Amino acid sequence: MAETLGILVSSDKHLDYVVNLTEAAHAKGKQVEIFFTGRSVLLTVTPDFKKLVGKAKISICDVSFRANGLHGREEEVPGVGFKDFATQARHAEMVEKVDRYVVM
Repeated sequence: MAETLGILVSSDKHLDYVVNLTEAAHAKGKQVEIFFTGRSVLLTVTPDFKKLVGKAKISICDVSFRANGLHGREEEVPGVGFKDFATQARHAEMVEKVDRYVVM
């Protein structure tokens, strides 16, 4: 089984770092899981967000998505389904199962 890298994204800055790290880990055969929370949910509706699709399992904090005024824009987030909008419990599950964990 491939090693898994977990990434917590809480800032609305540096999506390029998240994309680069994800692409590098994916290229090395690692599984990647990303949880977007806080202001980072604003990154989900930017054009470069689609670079993560297919390279990582993506979850988004539903409470943060709503709190940052994005409610109703869920369909605009590429590669993310209804069940990928989750609570912090999903974040805790990710932390429990990954081999490595990075906060960005």
